[in-house]
Parts: sequence; structure tokens; C-alpha cells
Amino acid sequence: MEANMNLLHDTGIQATHWLQEHFQGSQDWFLFISFAADLRNAFFVLFPIWFHFSESVGIRLIWVAVIGDWLNLVFKWILFGERPYWWVHETDYYGNTSAPQIQQFPLTCETGPGSPSGHAMGAAGVYYVMVTALLSAAMGKKHLALTWPPAPCRVLWTVLWAGFWAIQVCVCLSRVFIAAHFPHQVIAGVISGMAVAKTFQHIHFIYHASLRQYLGITFFLFSFALGFYLLLRALGVDLLWTLEKAQRWCAHPEWVHIDTTPFASLLRNLGILFGLGLAHNSHMYLESCRGKQGQQLPFRLGCVAASLLILHLFDAFKPPSHMQLLFYVLSFCKSAAVPLATAGLIPYCVSQLLATQDKKAV
Repeated sequence: MEANMNLLHDTGIQATHWLQEHFQGSQDWFLFISFAADLRNAFFVLFPIWFHFSESVGIRLIWVAVIGDWLNLVFKWILFGERPYWWVHETDYYGNTSAPQIQQFPLTCETGPGSPSGHAMGAAGVYYVMVTALLSAAMGKKHLALTWPPAPCRVLWTVLWAGFWAIQVCVCLSRVFIAAHFPHQVIAGVISGMAVAKTFQHIHFIYHASLRQYLGITFFLFSFALGFYLLLRALGVDLLWTLEKAQRWCAHPEWVHIDTTPFASLLRNLGILFGLGLAHNSHMYLESCRGKQGQQLPFRLGCVAASLLILHLFDAFKPPSHMQLLFYVLSFCKSAAVPLATAGLIPYCVSQLLATQDKKAV
């Protein structure tokens, strides 16, 4: 078994070495792809746009991203996946021969286990939701049967899915190029992400879940992850074994960030889910998004523009990393504020502003 894994890891190292050697000029592109595929952009950019133009898609996008990333954490804790940038230094696979030289980048030194890839899993799940939503919106309209012949429908289907797979390939290559993942880890991430997104196409309670249900699910997800960690810790298994490896083998200590640790991502995602529950069951949401103005285009455009601007400014706030407990608490609160502002506070303010302008016009 170990020999097979060493062979698989060596194949991945060779792939990383080949990409870095032949596509050195594409370094900035690969780094941008890894940055863009981070779930933070799904929460701060994609969610505000989708929620105000198609509320159900925005809600499903959040659930797929959060549950997918939670499952990714559990899978990583179970599979104990290595990462290329530390495995190549610790393995005795190469014996007396020199190991391939692997270059590191600012986004390389993630601190959690490597399998499956969280970036690949998140990108696959989020973009699967968006592609299926666009296809459903376009082909689900009754008038399309009269105005669109079958060929354009097939063209749209082909273009969207070709774009989806092009994005997945870029994300996978990016993660392999920067030595954050082995090829089999990104492939597993894509498959897992699509499976999560496909599953949520058949789960409908999320669109009308009560605050109690949101609280219950958030508490369960946190309790399960913490209980799993404490149980294995009591059995002598340290699920944070990768932190020491990251700190030891990262070429630059400043590239090791606390926000890549397993519990940081857990609390960040649970904060997003908790905030969505607060917003979706708030008076502000009911009065604005569910009110008369909720269906008007100026209101939706105003909400999108205001959300993107305010969340961009809000994202600039970075919790202090020198105090871990404070960092985790503030990360949870910051994440909860994202959907609360997007689906509650900002729509309410925009609706009040438009109502005031309408009164002045009269």
C-alpha cells in the first residue's frame, strides 16, 4: 500500500515539476486561478449577485459551498492526505538520488491535509450550481419551445458545460502547479464537489428553513467536527498533524496563514450558514426582498451594487492572527455578517431609500 502511494505521489511530483518547468511564464495566471477559486469569492462576490437575481440559486450556492467544505474537512481528517511541498522533502522514496526541485509560492503553504482538494471541490460545486441554474432558467421557459429551435439549446448546453470543465481544468492545474496538491487530490475534489451540488438539487427545505433549523444544523456541524477531533485526539491521533509540516517545510514562514487551518475554515463556513439563517428569517428581509419592491429591477441592481461595494470594504478587515481564539471568534462573526448584510441590512436600506425617493417624486 505504501509503495503504491509513493508511486502515486511521485507521479504527482513529476507533474508539478513538469508544469513549473514548461509553464513558468504562466505563474501569475495560475496564482490568480487559485485565488479566484477560493470559496471567499463565492461568498463575497457570487452570492450577492445570484441572491438578488435568483434567490433560490443564491441560497443553494451557500449550502453547497458550506456543506461541501465541511465534508471536505471531514474527508481530509479521515484520509490524511499529504501535500507535495512537504512530501518531497520527507519521503525516502528517492533514496540516494536527488528529489525533483519543487518551487513554492505565496499560496502553496496551506496547513490542512491535502485530500481531497478544497479549492477543486468548492469550484466544482459552486460552478455546477451556476451552470445548472442558467440552463434551467433558459430552457425551462415555455416560450423557448416556440422561439428557440433545438440547435440553439444544444449550443447553450455545450458552451456552458465546456466553460465549466475549462474552469475545473484550470483550477486543477493551478493547484498542482503551485505544489499545493497532487493530481489525484484535485480529481477527487472535482468529483466530490459535483456530487454535493447534484445532491442539493433534490433538497428543497433549504429554501424555507426556519431559524431554528439553521441553528440546529450549524450546531450539529460544529459539534460533529469538534467531537470527531476530540475523540481521535483521545485515541492518540492528532488531526492537526499537518501544522508542524507546513511550518517546517514552507520556504517562507510568512506564507503560513492561520486562516488556512481546519478550524478556521470550519468556523468561517458555519458563520456564513448562521448568518444566512438570521437574514432569511429577519424582518428586514421580509420587508424588503419580499415586499413590493423586491421584484423591481432598480431595487435588485441597487442591492447588488451596494452589496459588492460594502462586502469588498468589509473583506479588508482581517482578524488579528496572533491570538488564535480571538481570530476564530472574529472570523465567525465576520462570516455571519456577510449574508446578514447581503440579504437583510442592505436590501432594507435600499428599499427605504427608494421608498423615500418615490415619496419625494409624488
